[in-house]
Amino acid sequence: MSEYPDLHLLIGGEKLSGDGRESEDVISPMTGDAMAALPHATADDLDAALENAQKGFAEWRLAPADKREGVLREAAKLLRERAGTIADMLAREQGKPIAQAKGEVIYSAMLFEFYAGECKRTYGRTLVRPEGQRSEVRYDPVGPVAAFAPWNFPALNVARKVGGPIAAGCSVIVKPSEETPAAGLAVAQALLDAGCPPDVCQVVFGVPSDVSEHLLVSPIIRKLSFTGSTKVGKHLAKLAAEDLKRTTMELGGHAPILVFADSDIDRALDTMVPNAYRNGGQVCVSPTRFLVEEPVYERFRDGFVERVEKMVVGDPLDKASDMGPMANARGPDQMERMIGDAKDKGAECLTGGERIGNQGFFFKPTVLAEVPEEAEIMQEEPFGPVSIINRYAGEAEMIEEANRLPYGLAAYAWTKDSARRQRLARDVEAGMLGINHGSISAADAPFGGVKWSGYGHEDGAEGVMACMVTKTVHEIL
Repeated sequence: MSEYPDLHLLIGGEKLSGDGRESEDVISPMTGDAMAALPHATADDLDAALENAQKGFAEWRLAPADKREGVLREAAKLLRERAGTIADMLAREQGKPIAQAKGEVIYSAMLFEFYAGECKRTYGRTLVRPEGQRSEVRYDPVGPVAAFAPWNFPALNVARKVGGPIAAGCSVIVKPSEETPAAGLAVAQALLDAGCPPDVCQVVFGVPSDVSEHLLVSPIIRKLSFTGSTKVGKHLAKLAAEDLKRTTMELGGHAPILVFADSDIDRALDTMVPNAYRNGGQVCVSPTRFLVEEPVYERFRDGFVERVEKMVVGDPLDKASDMGPMANARGPDQMERMIGDAKDKGAECLTGGERIGNQGFFFKPTVLAEVPEEAEIMQEEPFGPVSIINRYAGEAEMIEEANRLPYGLAAYAWTKDSARRQRLARDVEAGMLGINHGSISAADAPFGGVKWSGYGHEDGAEGVMACMVTKTVHEIL
């Protein structure tokens, strides 16, 4: 077990801190106490990062695919070797159980390994032309990328932000969350230690609005990649539009789970209950709205509550803990407000619904039932350890409810009916759909949403192609 590390900026390969820079405290979600001071980038720091990114792109765009592949594979190897240390700091700063934290680091390594292979798979094509002519379609790196990662997956979100650009031949300036900086820094350091040029991958911190506006106003930045709330995403998209920068937006969700009467109910419960409270429900694809067909409603509801009440909430460094604290002080406050509003409007709280203790940001896993549509929690993503279980008459009503909100990131369904599975695949409005399955993320599969949940993709081949531009070349030989 390691101590929480000293923190710094990473600009042009230099670890920068102090020197009159402003700083903010990184708060432990277990205790509410400060663990470390995080330096903020000055305007001069950000200008230096931009200048470096421009130089780094000029070099890296010409790097052979073998070199880019080698860097990503070696970085993945280093992440695997350092997984225990990185997971420890990740659990300390974010609050997720240590096993989940280590799994996150390993997933980051898997993503780098997949992207390494994609370095040699960004194929163009040659068009059929008469003798003496040649036309080709080629894909070139878009340019320096400004990337902004949130706090709920401190390692993986940074790996997603830097892996695609580096595989494509771009440089990237990434800003991890100021609340969870250490794991993201460790991912970037693994890349540098693997031979990535220091101007190609840089890390900055600061007041989010100040950093984003400084970077996005610069013509050096050619692409924006953002993961976070829909509200902030809309704001950043407007800033990027001023210079017509390309954008990838992975925004909010509020995932429906359609549970039909023909489902294997025990399997659905054993799969979805742990999934609903993974990382304290602070997951953009977390299953939140359980839409249960009337004939199995009571059985599903009771089985759900029974499993939730067996969950162990405690120190994330304790392997016995199923759930740790929420990541920040805002979490319990939001849970109390949204749960209170739902109860005031007639919802039944079947278990949980309150804080645990008076130290840190612990909150009981909560189940709400019979929640009316007008409750705030039926409109907005709770992003916490709470599940909503409501009953519905049948398929048409369940699909209508699933699609009611403007969000469309993830959705889930449980049914044995093959024809229904095809209808759901066609009719449910979501970027990702899991049928009889609780996992919708894979290194080789695109990750992204529709409607207010954003556009563009990370992971998969699409995560690299999102960092490239299409160019058609016509020649007379």
